[in-house]
Amino acid sequence: MKKPLPTVTPNTWEFLRDPMIAPTGFREYDARWQYPEAINLPGITALGLGLGTQMHQRGIEPVIAVGNDYRDYSLTIKNALMLGLMQAGIHVKDIGPALSPMAYFAQFHLDAPAVAMVTASHNPNGWTGVKMGFERPLTHGPDEMNELRDIVLNGKGVTREGGKYEFVEGVREAYLDDLVGDFKMTRKLKVVCATGNGTAAAFAPELFRRLGVEVVESHNELDYTFPHYNPNPEAMEMLHDMSASVKASGADFALGFDGDGDRCGVVDDEGEEIFADKVGVIMARDLSKIYPNSTFVADVKSTGLYASDPVLIANGAKADYWKTGHSHMKRRVKEIGALAGFEKSGHYFLAEPIGRGYDCGMRVAVEICKLMDRNPDMSMSDLRRALPLTYAMPTMSPYAADEEKYDILARIVSKLETVTEFAGRKVAQVVTVNGARVILDNGSWGLVRASSNTPNLVVVCESSESEAELRAIFKAVDDVIRTEPAVGDYDQTF
Repeated sequence: MKKPLPTVTPNTWEFLRDPMIAPTGFREYDARWQYPEAINLPGITALGLGLGTQMHQRGIEPVIAVGNDYRDYSLTIKNALMLGLMQAGIHVKDIGPALSPMAYFAQFHLDAPAVAMVTASHNPNGWTGVKMGFERPLTHGPDEMNELRDIVLNGKGVTREGGKYEFVEGVREAYLDDLVGDFKMTRKLKVVCATGNGTAAAFAPELFRRLGVEVVESHNELDYTFPHYNPNPEAMEMLHDMSASVKASGADFALGFDGDGDRCGVVDDEGEEIFADKVGVIMARDLSKIYPNSTFVADVKSTGLYASDPVLIANGAKADYWKTGHSHMKRRVKEIGALAGFEKSGHYFLAEPIGRGYDCGMRVAVEICKLMDRNPDMSMSDLRRALPLTYAMPTMSPYAADEEKYDILARIVSKLETVTEFAGRKVAQVVTVNGARVILDNGSWGLVRASSNTPNLVVVCESSESEAELRAIFKAVDDVIRTEPAVGDYDQTF
């Protein structure tokens, strides 16, 4: 009979021999730990054994594509993961250093039924993790993650014969070829390419040049110490730096990518930082002209314009607001046959015939260039100003311990569900599909939810009227949050 994993602590004999895995690392839609404080290398191998066992239990052909991001310890993590997969009798196809969307692409390119991407995404150095999936283009959601957690933590991994290792050459080149296709710009574009020295530096500048775009380099040297800032296009530090680069170079806009290249951030020609949900509305407007009556999925952190924008309404577009999280969004886009999904964090899910449904910052970059080519008389700031004016804030994340955040959120949601007035206005609706989104009678709203990846709550607000109302909504949300003494400070201000 299998036994649960033993208790192991760092800097012990057992730490170099036995698995140590913090249960909190199994999150809603991927796995993420601080390394080596919360997981050791035998723990990563146990994770691989568990993932391979899960494949066998689900009757999935035992073949998996595996990649790793550009961090100094990611190759070590990947080797430990692949060892566990091979112990489970899995044929591992190692695609080498990669972006997460390159690994998702490899599932299609290599006809592999499963994928595992070693990455901490936008988390700072010291974190590691795995994004994994079976049914392309989907990745693990809560059900699959809970099943995997049970297998791993309860020692239910099963060793089997037949494990095999294969290094596959040429996937990066095939991925870039697939992104570019036969498209070439017909208008001149000058674009700041910001990668924060992360993995996207090995892809994005070349991609732009192949499209016929003039590139303004911004921290495009691979450097896993991230000497300037942690690559995260939702963070104001990166967006401000992109804005400064646009103003200094006279570029048409800036595109920035996170550490594993599945997200994209945009700054326009005037240096204005356009939050990704508004970029999504710009893209949805353009795409709904080409594909009328399309459905677009937006996460609950996103602007209300997907439902209220007159251009989208005139093009017959339908909005579907859904749970935040790349796995939730991918699944929803596929389930309801949406043309695209947009997350405020900068994940975009472009389905057939545009993309394959997975989140790919490089694909978004290509489609934004195509959009600009289709609108040769418009600048990015023209497209921004054409949207109905709303007042939005960056995503704010007050600290809440992983072990406590969901209980804290449940108490906050129960308080918000009963409010009838908020920030001086009547409440029209409280949506609780993912935390609580309090919608006022003028369409303005405030959201609080729990982060799936880090020890934080998440707060986002939008006003349809004024900066003053935006701040009033944020204060009203924060007042409720502050009834919970275990919630800490915010990660940034606005």
